[in-house]
Amino acid sequence: MDMKAILAAQSYAQARPATLPGESSGGLSEKFAQVAASFTETLQQGEQTAKAAMVGDADPHALVQALAATELAVETAVTIRDKVVEAYQEILRMPV
Repeated sequence: MDMKAILAAQSYAQARPATLPGESSGGLSEKFAQVAASFTETLQQGEQTAKAAMVGDADPHALVQALAATELAVETAVTIRDKVVEAYQEILRMPV
């Protein structure tokens, strides 16, 4: 099995509980703020791990995991952006 597929499956397994229905503890803007903070934290952790690997303080396995998590976060953000733009364009096409 491809290493990228294994890491994606592991990341999905870790992220899956976050997608399960749960208690609604805030408004939509609060949820977006939490998602943005999580995205930023993931990018920062990946950057810190990459810096540590360059100096020799991190093992290659941790670097690969950090890069996979960062790649997944960026791909998710791009997909969400594309869906929002697509929805906006669809609204613009509606007859008034």
